[in-house]
Amino acid sequence: MTPTTTEAWPTELRLHKGGRTLTISFDSDGAFDLPAEYLRIKSPSAEVQGHSPSERKTVPGKINVAIIEVLPVGNYAVRLVFDDMHSTGIYSWGYLLDLGRNFTAYWQDYLDELAAKNLKREPPSRKALA
Repeated sequence: MTPTTTEAWPTELRLHKGGRTLTISFDSDGAFDLPAEYLRIKSPSAEVQGHSPSERKTVPGKINVAIIEVLPVGNYAVRLVFDDMHSTGIYSWGYLLDLGRNFTAYWQDYLDELAAKNLKREPPSRKALA
């Protein structure tokens, strides 16, 4: 179950130089440093999550992705814009709290999915045109 925003309220949201890490601090749960790659592959967008669990996609090749913009959505969420131009996910405070609390398990699940599908964190290499 995803936590509700009544469990914790963000007190700081900081995008680090280079856009590779977003730190979010909560009034009652401490702070979490969330890598841009993790936030990108866990995007709550329909493009990634689909409209049902069976439609969820495993997103490979995002090891070098960066966040270029953090946009407020009311007082309940942010929209993250990534340098691969993905920008459709709305990250609620509850969802960010869940991602922070469960980083280790979610990250391992992602690595296991990549391995099972023979996908990589690195983007495909471009072959030189002859």
